Order: sequence, then structure tokens, then C-alpha cells
Amino acid sequence: MHDAAARWFLARTSAAGDWAVDQLIDAKGDTTVSVVLPALDEEPTVGIIVAGVRELAESTGLVDEIVVIDSGSADRTAEVAAAAGATVHHRDDVLPECGSFAGKGEVLWKALAVTRGDLLVYVDADLTDFGGHYITGLLGPLLTDHTVGLVKAFYDRPLLDVSAAGGGRVTELLARPLLNAYLPHLAGVVQPLAGEYAARRTLLERLPFAAGYGVETGLLIDAAERFGLDAIAQVDLGQRTHGHQDTAALGRMAATILHTVARRVAPDRRPWPTLTQFTREGGRVTPRETEIDLPDRPPMLSIPEYAATRPLPA
Repeated sequence: MHDAAARWFLARTSAAGDWAVDQLIDAKGDTTVSVVLPALDEEPTVGIIVAGVRELAESTGLVDEIVVIDSGSADRTAEVAAAAGATVHHRDDVLPECGSFAGKGEVLWKALAVTRGDLLVYVDADLTDFGGHYITGLLGPLLTDHTVGLVKAFYDRPLLDVSAAGGGRVTELLARPLLNAYLPHLAGVVQPLAGEYAARRTLLERLPFAAGYGVETGLLIDAAERFGLDAIAQVDLGQRTHGHQDTAALGRMAATILHTVARRVAPDRRPWPTLTQFTREGGRVTPRETEIDLPDRPPMLSIPEYAATRPLPA
């Protein structure tokens, strides 16, 4: 492991159990916390997660608002989330003057415009084993150390063909080798693609948001570049289970992440903009093209409608 990564791993890695709720309540003071769930067709799970966050909010006061950003669901995701106690926004209704794109990066970026928290905690809406420690673990380093700006989760992900203690298939086959090769100071991040993380608004609003599933990788790279490696921490949340995508979908995810990294480490070598995959239809193999080279959303502070709502610098 790169020396900087090894030092960072020892200094900035903790576990959810290290952060007692009473300690966090004392540390929170007047800091406000928004929990954000990006959701696309997550009717079976989103309500359970929202209810769990609401229970934590009511029992501890650690969460000030729960927001679900619906990315164009065809099922009852929005209705279920609202009934469970979340404020729900459709992606297309947020900053309509900026247009709207499909994908995860878009909804996480737009969440900045409709939340009020000093700290944002992002939680994927497809979890089947959510617990309050997801929130308290991620808040721990942020509430107790002002030098930390971004906290990434990691966890065991039981799956037959990978180590439970490792990342998912895209992490192990693409993201980790890619980061180790080109950005070795980030080699200590256990799960760079983890969908659960928390950050200060003052960090997030100054960074671009990569499109689609490149968003987590982009934020990690850009946060380290802009604020320094020690502004990032990671917390072990135990175990995470959720639905799994098919291999073709993972291929598209991997291509998006590859483009995100390439845009940052080799901006003068633009990759081919589409991914070609193949399906068999009527006995014939048919190519299928997917647009991959999608633009980053700019730092939210560069959007006049948002910047007008922010306090002037001291």
C-alpha cells in the first residue's frame, strides 16, 4: 500500500460502535443534519428505511430532516416514502432551469438545493437491513472532528463470488485496481463506491458531481484533491445487504466509473463516449450502444439560484 494510504488508513478508520449516541448528541449542538435517500423504483424498501431514520430522529434529535429524491420511479416509491415521513421531491422539479438528467449523480447533486442541513448523510434506498448505526456511524467523525469533511462507509457484502469483507464486483474488478494504479493515495479506502456516506455541505457544494454511478468515485477523488486526504474518513458499518444487478448493468456502471476517473487523471485523453454490449435476439447477436460520456454537474455554488440562498462568506 502507498505510504500515504497506509498512514491515512490507520488514522482515519473507525467503526460504528466507536461513536456513542450520547456523545454525538452532545457534539451536535446547533449543527443540522439532513438524511437523503436517492430512489428509483424502491417501493419495497424505501418506506422501511425512512421509518428507521425517523425513529432515530425522534429518539435522539440527531436528524433534522429526511428527504427522498425520486429519480423517475414507475412504482409507488414516492407515495410510500411520503407516507413513512419523508419529504419527497421529483428530480425534474428541482432546479428546473438547469434541466434534468437520468442517473444517481443527478439526484445527489439536486439534493443540495432542497435540503437545509449543515451535514448531509446519503443512504441508498434499496437496503434490506438498515439500522440507526448507519447514520450515527457516519456522523461520528463529522460531529467530533471539524477537520473531517467527508465520511465513507464500508461493510461486509455477503455474495457468493467475492470476499464478504471486500467491495462489490465493480469495486474489486475495476474501481480498486484503477484507483491503486493512478491514485494510490486512495488505496486505503475500503469501499470507494459505497452508496452510504456523509459530508459537510461546505465541501459538497464546492465539488462537481459526476454523472450516474460515477458520482461516488468523483466525489472521493475531488475531495482528496481539493481538501486533502485527511479531510476524508471511513467507518465500518458492519454488514450491508441489498439487491444485485445483472452483469450487463454492472458493465455499464463500470464504464461510467472508468470515464469519471479518466476525466480526472487524463483530461486530455477523452475516452470513447459509448459502451458496446451484445444481446442475442432471434438467434442473432446484436450490438447495443449506451451513452457513457455524460457531463459532470458543476459545483452547486456556481448555480445562481442556489448561491443566492447561501450566507455570504465572513
